[in-house]
Amino acid sequence: MGAIMVYGSYLPKNVSIAQTAFLIAGADTIVALLAGIAIFPIVFANNLHPDSGPGLIFQTLPIAFGAMTGGWLMGILFFVMLAIAALTSSISLIEPAVAWLVESKGLSREKACLWSGLATWLLGLGTVFSFNVWSNFKLFDRSIFQLLDYLTANLMLPIGGFCIAVFAGWIMKQKHSEQELNMPDAKSYQLWKILISYVAPLAVFFVFLHVIGVL
Repeated sequence: MGAIMVYGSYLPKNVSIAQTAFLIAGADTIVALLAGIAIFPIVFANNLHPDSGPGLIFQTLPIAFGAMTGGWLMGILFFVMLAIAALTSSISLIEPAVAWLVESKGLSREKACLWSGLATWLLGLGTVFSFNVWSNFKLFDRSIFQLLDYLTANLMLPIGGFCIAVFAGWIMKQKHSEQELNMPDAKSYQLWKILISYVAPLAVFFVFLHVIGVL
């Protein structure tokens, strides 16, 4: 969602955001399904645990690749693609901070990227150290990595999605959303308006309640 919003803000005016969003969401879903189809058979074939969380990538999968014929090549390709995916996601995540520094503080884009990247790197050291020198440091019975993982995946993502849906459906002016979405007809826009105003907020809200254990 964040990547779509960030990269979408730089789309040419003649490009339909709605059509582009459908294409990206569809492609992302297909890639995720294909990745699952490719990875989990390897995990199950080697009697490894599929529910090991972040350890699945950095602990379980290397063992699985090591037990395969030609697994070293598959492992290299997998982690290269993982690095590319992480890099593209990182660019989209840091872009709002860069844009804010450029537009509000008057920094050049080079300096904004440098300071934003440095701040992110320093904060990221906490997650790295939580696996070694700070492994005994706990907040709310969680290491720094576990705490950030819980906050981002279980709280920030659903809350952010809920706020975006409410803003787009109830706060943003209709003429602006119509202009930006560039829907092919009025019925398509009305369908989007219903989904973003009612269905999306309720769905995200129920997901959030499930995550925090209420449902």
